Amino acid sequence: MGRSDDFAVPPGADPGRLTKHLHRAHDDFVSSGRADPSVRSLVLESWRRSIDSGLDPESGLPGIVLDDDSLMQVRAEHPLAAGMPVIRRLLVESAGEAGLLVAVSDAAGQLLWVEGASSLRSRAEGMHFVEGADWSEHSAGTNAPGTALALDRPVQILGPEHLARPVTPWSCSAAPIHDPDTGAVLGVLDLTGGPEVATTQSLSLVRATVAAVEAELRIARIGGEGPKVTSSDWSVPRLDVLGAHGATVHYGPTTTRLSLRHSEMLLLIVQAPDGLTTAELALGLSDEEQAPVTIRAELSRLRSVLGPLHLASRPYRLENALRTDVTDVLEHVAAGRLRQAVAAYRGPVLPTSQAPGVAELRDDVHERLRSALLAGQEADALLTFADTPYGRDDLAVWQRVLDVLPVSSPRYAQVAGHVERLDAELG
Repeated sequence: MGRSDDFAVPPGADPGRLTKHLHRAHDDFVSSGRADPSVRSLVLESWRRSIDSGLDPESGLPGIVLDDDSLMQVRAEHPLAAGMPVIRRLLVESAGEAGLLVAVSDAAGQLLWVEGASSLRSRAEGMHFVEGADWSEHSAGTNAPGTALALDRPVQILGPEHLARPVTPWSCSAAPIHDPDTGAVLGVLDLTGGPEVATTQSLSLVRATVAAVEAELRIARIGGEGPKVTSSDWSVPRLDVLGAHGATVHYGPTTTRLSLRHSEMLLLIVQAPDGLTTAELALGLSDEEQAPVTIRAELSRLRSVLGPLHLASRPYRLENALRTDVTDVLEHVAAGRLRQAVAAYRGPVLPTSQAPGVAELRDDVHERLRSALLAGQEADALLTFADTPYGRDDLAVWQRVLDVLPVSSPRYAQVAGHVERLDAELG
């Protein structure tokens, strides 16, 4: 169940009468700064944040910050691209028939997709509710997508609860979409139209669609599928080691989960183009001397669980091509696809492993991604990385977020506060 403050039109309320009252409260606030106590606290606090950011409530319009080429690039690299088929199936088709719009933003409030009734899309262009526009709260004022990002919770806004007067004829319901593994905010799903989208049923529909998108992303990852992997790729064996206590091997429809020791062995072998001798493998597994017979015995047991993947010896190597999620991340980093790199990076390499070879790879992958983010300008990718358990206490990353994040971003104040806290904690 949602909080009572979540719903713009409480059950049993008359939307028409409520809208008239809100118009008077909006006019009073804009002209005098007086806050009507009957206006939801969520809305009043957003109005104040928007005014403090310098928004002109009478004529302010969101900026269009992505041109067509930039928009196409961001869409192609964004992790929510994988969720769009679900959104279209569950929400866009019915919204179009009902004369509504469905929008999806990134974590910085930029609208990446706006779909639905064509007549409504044409009308929405007048208030810059278009793909490529910045609908963060500080750019567009109080609105469901931007305020949902600012609060990281579902939000409904009824007509005159919008601060910018050009937007007051519209209503919207929105909810954040989170990464199913890290909890990072990936963006927002929004339903926009008339007062009918400010009902409890509309917000429930948006929430249900968000849950379906997050479940779809999780299922794809459990199945070992990256953003571009389809059933036609099943012939390519795959090893997943990021953020996992043990590796998972995918081969056709078969999934094999390995113990930590077998995970370490297979990963080290895969990472060595020319294979590894028993002595080399022993060094990668432990700083302490290990008997060759022990290593060979473990390799024999590993060979038995790999099935059709043939582990050859002298030196130890796989005769089958085996792609890893580490390779995915590093290829994205090398190509400058930072959003895709962050989406593919589900955590450090085998984080509980103490094997020296694994620890070296873990540090290398993490630092290469981190360095690319610190050198780049992509606020969305930086925010997604910073929101994760492995980025949450990284002061340099949060400072870089603050450097590149527009002051208009709904996350700016929160990021600034987090930087201040980390700086104080670290002295």
